[in-house]
Amino acid sequence: MKKQYLALIILGGFLLATGFINRNDYYFNVLNILILNGLVVIGLSLLMGYAGQVSLGHAAFYGLGAYTSGILTAKYGLSPLAALLAAQGVTLIAALLIGIPALRLKGHYLAMATLGFGIIVYVVFKELISLTGGPSGLVGIPPLQVAGFTFLESKQYYFLFVGVLLVSLLLALHLAHSPFGRALLALHDSEAATMALGYDTGRLKLIVFLLSAALAGLAGSLYAHFAMFISPMSFTFIHSVKFVTMVVVGGVASLWGALLGAVVLSLLPEVLTVFEDYDVLIFGTILVVIMIFLPEGLFKGLGNLFLKHKKT
Repeated sequence: MKKQYLALIILGGFLLATGFINRNDYYFNVLNILILNGLVVIGLSLLMGYAGQVSLGHAAFYGLGAYTSGILTAKYGLSPLAALLAAQGVTLIAALLIGIPALRLKGHYLAMATLGFGIIVYVVFKELISLTGGPSGLVGIPPLQVAGFTFLESKQYYFLFVGVLLVSLLLALHLAHSPFGRALLALHDSEAATMALGYDTGRLKLIVFLLSAALAGLAGSLYAHFAMFISPMSFTFIHSVKFVTMVVVGGVASLWGALLGAVVLSLLPEVLTVFEDYDVLIFGTILVVIMIFLPEGLFKGLGNLFLKHKKT
């Protein structure tokens, strides 16, 4: 864990330095979305990379967090911090209701079940116009307030999001290196063998599913107060696929790899905008090249390339 702590300190220092150096609000907006994506993929990495459970419905949990915070503050006048806590409760209840039956399924069946859940939630966001604003979206969401301080600028949100990301990553790393994390890895390799060791595999899968959903819900709540406007188009099936792709491209069995995947897939579209009509084609080509030549993900693949170069 000492190397993990050192890497976390280096990451924290780099992110803080970036915040002090940057003066462009647009860059802060991009970085804030990147960090929120990072929060989601940390939880998804625990679920997929450690427990071996595939979810195609995490955009739904992201949206539940956002809409719960947005509705409670914009329509019912609840304080943003209280709404954020309530959103976590709603997200966890939804994850529990879908997780208990869905996690009895395996492989593609589990993926399809979570996909169906995501589509249902999206339809609810779109059709429940009186509450969610429907396709036009929900407006009037107030900015986040903590201890009397109101977050109004993208830069202020950036430092808050960095703190949340670092704490979440620290907790996730501790979990991954704990006996619980090792049990998840055993579950990933063989559920039958894990049961033979005396573990309740259903309980293991449900706990990590709830943790993963909670991080997605937290990211959604923070996004709602940062953007102060949300619409169903931000929580579609495509967004769930993007989250999964971030984890896979970065490296499924690595929290650091998942974060790297979030960085690459969040920044790459911004970089490729200079190519105008060809940006999507180039983006897809890059993903294909990565998966062909670095099938274990960017984090491990680049690490192996560095070691080979170092030996030569």
